[in-house]
Amino acid sequence: MIHDPTDWLCINTIRTLSMDAVEQAHSGHPGAPMALAPVAYQLWQQELRYDPTSPVWPNRDRFVLSNGHASMLLYSLLHLTGVRRVTSTYSVEDEVAVSLDDIKKFRQLDSSTPGHPEYRWTSGVETTTGPLGQGVSNSVGMAMASRWLAGYFNRPGFELFDYDVWAICGDGDLMEGVASEAASLAGHLKLPNLCWVYDSNHISIDGSTELAFTEDVGKRFEAYGWRVLHVADANDLDALSQAFRTFKQDRGLPTLIIVRSQIGYGAPKKQGSASAHGEPLGEEELKGAKRKYGWPEDARFLVPDGVRERFSQRVGERGKRLRSEWEAKFAEYQKQFPELADHLQRMQRRELPAGWDKELPTFPADAKGAATRETSGKVLNALAKNYPWLVGGSADLNPSTKTYLSFSGAMKPGDHAGRNIHFGVREHAMGSIVNGMALCKVRPYSATFLIFSDYERPAIRLSAIMEVPSIHIFTHDSIGLGEDGPTHQPVEHLASLRAIPGVIVLRPADANEVTEAWRVIAPLRHEPVVLVLTRQAVPTLDRTKYAPASGLAKGAYVLVDSQGTPDVILIGTGSEVSLCLQAREQLEGQGVKTRVVSMPSWELFERQDEAYREQVLPSSVRARVAVEKAATFGWERWVGLRGAVVGMRSFGASAPLKALQQKFGFTVDNVVKVAHEVMEQAKK
Repeated sequence: MIHDPTDWLCINTIRTLSMDAVEQAHSGHPGAPMALAPVAYQLWQQELRYDPTSPVWPNRDRFVLSNGHASMLLYSLLHLTGVRRVTSTYSVEDEVAVSLDDIKKFRQLDSSTPGHPEYRWTSGVETTTGPLGQGVSNSVGMAMASRWLAGYFNRPGFELFDYDVWAICGDGDLMEGVASEAASLAGHLKLPNLCWVYDSNHISIDGSTELAFTEDVGKRFEAYGWRVLHVADANDLDALSQAFRTFKQDRGLPTLIIVRSQIGYGAPKKQGSASAHGEPLGEEELKGAKRKYGWPEDARFLVPDGVRERFSQRVGERGKRLRSEWEAKFAEYQKQFPELADHLQRMQRRELPAGWDKELPTFPADAKGAATRETSGKVLNALAKNYPWLVGGSADLNPSTKTYLSFSGAMKPGDHAGRNIHFGVREHAMGSIVNGMALCKVRPYSATFLIFSDYERPAIRLSAIMEVPSIHIFTHDSIGLGEDGPTHQPVEHLASLRAIPGVIVLRPADANEVTEAWRVIAPLRHEPVVLVLTRQAVPTLDRTKYAPASGLAKGAYVLVDSQGTPDVILIGTGSEVSLCLQAREQLEGQGVKTRVVSMPSWELFERQDEAYREQVLPSSVRARVAVEKAATFGWERWVGLRGAVVGMRSFGASAPLKALQQKFGFTVDNVVKVAHEVMEQAKK
């Protein structure tokens, strides 16, 4: 075992900073940082390819602390290495991302040290790791992105992308199903640049893991196709180094390093117990642990001389040298491959390539029309031809979601350059993997049926929290899929997705609205989007008769108006817009002045100024009917107290579409009937 005094001084600084921060905050998780400090130190000091002065260098190794409750472990590392703060425009400042004052403000309002690591909040945090299992699943996406980037950008003599992805995780991560899904796919793809370090401390919040988690994790991962290594003691720096180097030297499979640790290492009474997990140690245990480390008992937030210098000499100097070599190589690369260099720079800034929209189709009017999933597939393929880093796939549903890029191959074991990803039936991990890829500046999309957004929802929520432009495509968007019945018919899902702050939900009404939806999606830089598409055909509207589909960009627009102030406004989304148009014809024939509004996105409409919103939905017209084959929840905002919603108030049923529409009131006669009712109500 290595006994370099400065190494142990650094390790114990990580431990004591973490302990002191939790104690001062009266909140947090001290045990894991105390146990894992040697693991994190040895990884950062000896292996991590990372320049603290350039934390957005594209070819840096990614470090993910998946057990994010141990956040002080990461904040201590960021502070001691002097990681610089990065602005929202990706410029690096001289100011450090995590100062000692920030550590003293752990878990306090507006500090850069929140309770769990938050991407875009603290520079050096590669992903938001709160819910267990998400971080390691993100790391699979990061590793896939590294391999894809290498396939697209690398040329002989110019290996621009070869970064590794390291993730520290705990028992909780590996109990969560999302981690199992992600590990299964990583093993299938044989990702050689992915290493998970599993902190096996046999403790959970309830007590010993013997209560609920007794499987042989190593054998499970071997079955997934991973290499499994073991380190018997988290304090054995030599054994840790050997395991890390085995991963780097013996490529071919993803690697799991199982490290046996003792939670709360050094605490006289709490070491190895659940009480060291999620609460401050208390003054007596704090002092006892510091005595164990040979630390001044009464010192608080002490960083001894030589500690910052050791981090600078190792991870700092190595990272600076590697980054400088990369930048010199990239300067030459720009001369030899100017178009690829331009793509790389645009991608890093989340900008679009020149001419990205030049092949987007316009669809002729067609009364029969097509399913919006069909037209979206055509638009996606046209867009992707001129958007080289648009990459994605579905949860074993490409024939149904129409999201396969016909001109490209698939990502396969040993060959990760394809732009089509077969995620398998792994919706939860799919969303998390897509987020991981987006964090590496690839533009990824996922696809499945809308009903299965329940599985993907945690990842969608995190994409919004992190402000990354992940694209989540959902087809089979209503009871319109018919005979599959209520288990497959989404009802509450649109309302649920609209409830997530920061997510743009788009439900286009016809083929040309689909094209315009992709025009909105492509330039997004910090917002995830949910694109909701039909299984059944919808008419392609005649835009010489109706307003241009470009109105979609404002979220809602007047599709067709009445002569003079309307008596009633019909508001539709998706497939129900054509139903509103049919109802309007009947109402106009009855002398009722009727406006139809297409409202593909509540979120985009909310962003418009009050004058535009008033223009589309004038407050003077209280007779309004919204029509959507989904739960009515939330529509009262747009129809008002005197309005009505033709929607779903129960689950669906198994029957052909026409029978379902009749049963649940999605007919012209019913919409007309409800329109007359709201007009009567508006008079009162």
